[in-house]
Amino acid sequence: MDLSNLKPAIGSTKNSKRIGRGQGSGKGKTAGKGHKGQKARSGGSIKPGFEGGQMPLQRRLPKRGFTPLAKKIYALVNLRDLDVFEAGTVVDLAALGKAGLVSNVLDGIKVLGDGEVTKALTVQAHKFSKSALEKIEAAGGKAEVI
Repeated sequence: MDLSNLKPAIGSTKNSKRIGRGQGSGKGKTAGKGHKGQKARSGGSIKPGFEGGQMPLQRRLPKRGFTPLAKKIYALVNLRDLDVFEAGTVVDLAALGKAGLVSNVLDGIKVLGDGEVTKALTVQAHKFSKSALEKIEAAGGKAEVI
């Protein structure tokens, strides 16, 4: 077998329609476009969202708000979730991923103060809430900003 013998699988390709080649072809005269109208003309394609000259929906609806391009989205972890770690553990990105607390880091990890910490942990994250910082330090742990 060589490249000159290769053929597509049977039924995977079709012959292209030969339109406008006379009545005997089955696609003669109007070439499958019907009679008159915008779609029958040459160049008669209609852009998506075009409503025949009526003001399009996208322009009729009010525009509100603003989406900043540089907005950072943090993966959130609560203090109550950190109970799975043993005392004295360094809780970093790898440990959080292994424990299944964070699946996608996004722009970083933020630790929130919901719940209590009962063990002294060294937590490494990109951001901490004030209450999370206080609770981690009160339990004898450390909060390190990456």
